[in-house]
Amino acid sequence: MDASNRPGRAWRRAIGLLLPARCLLCHAAGDACRDLCHACVAELPVNRLHCARCALPLAESVALCGTCQRHPPPWDSAWAPFAYGWPLDRLESRFKFAADLAAGRVLAELWAASPRPDVMPGLLLPVPLHRARLRSRGYNQAWELTRILSCHTGIPASARVLRRVRGTEAQTELDAVSRRRNVRDAFMLDTRLPLPAHIAIVDDVMTTGATLAECARVVKHAGVARVDVWALARARAPGLGS
Repeated sequence: MDASNRPGRAWRRAIGLLLPARCLLCHAAGDACRDLCHACVAELPVNRLHCARCALPLAESVALCGTCQRHPPPWDSAWAPFAYGWPLDRLESRFKFAADLAAGRVLAELWAASPRPDVMPGLLLPVPLHRARLRSRGYNQAWELTRILSCHTGIPASARVLRRVRGTEAQTELDAVSRRRNVRDAFMLDTRLPLPAHIAIVDDVMTTGATLAECARVVKHAGVARVDVWALARARAPGLGS
């Protein structure tokens, strides 16, 4: 256990004695001081078999999926411990679109408890929101996840190094080509700050990877030797099913 995190865990245990945890999905008693029960945790779609380069869920694990062989992404490796599907998608929607920060905290803690990559970065950078979107939503879901990951892993994190300098359309309704065009030249890195040789860019869900790819391109252009992408969940390929 990370010694720096012990006071926080002790505080949560004390709160749990006074206010027992309740599952955010089925309202049963929570498990291990977490607002999710054991049964609902067991239903979360773990991304066990995937492409090592882009974390795409597959029938068996491979170093490079067909897409990565044809069009290698600008990052070096990906970590997405969950596949995007029931019931994680319900918690994610509540977190991202309904300001349910309790759901975000549960997801981040489950992420932090997942098996980690063999090589860890020296800095975590959340995918930034444009100031107009941040003002409207009130928080950046990627930063909320990153803060908790930083606490659990001991890796420094910053929400100031990578900035979104151009407002973009929501990616949800766009196809893959439109997504790439939508985020082109939308990000900028503050190169006045010293950067480690290995950085991970953090987001909540990776669908086509267009946003993470543009962020990785910007960070690599600044001279960072290795850039990984971390996402809570990876969307499945169309037709793959659950």
